[in-house]
Amino acid sequence: MMKKSTFGAVLAFLFVAAGALTAAALYLYRREKELDEYERLLFNEDEYEDDDEDDYGDDTVYQTIQPETPAVEDETGGQV
Repeated sequence: MMKKSTFGAVLAFLFVAAGALTAAALYLYRREKELDEYERLLFNEDEYEDDDEDDYGDDTVYQTIQPETPAVEDETGGQV
């Protein structure tokens, strides 16, 4: 037979292990719900229906980029 103190220690260990597993399962369940909500908000189909229309029509809008001219040094080492 097992001593009462050993039986109590084993029983306490089993309760702690069961509590830890329950806490982990609850955490993962809540986290999964948060991720599902985030994914639903991120990939909501209703928001993308209006984005299919181009704000500029069929014309492509280009912005002209001005090239920078490099500084030129004269013979004395000063910039022109």
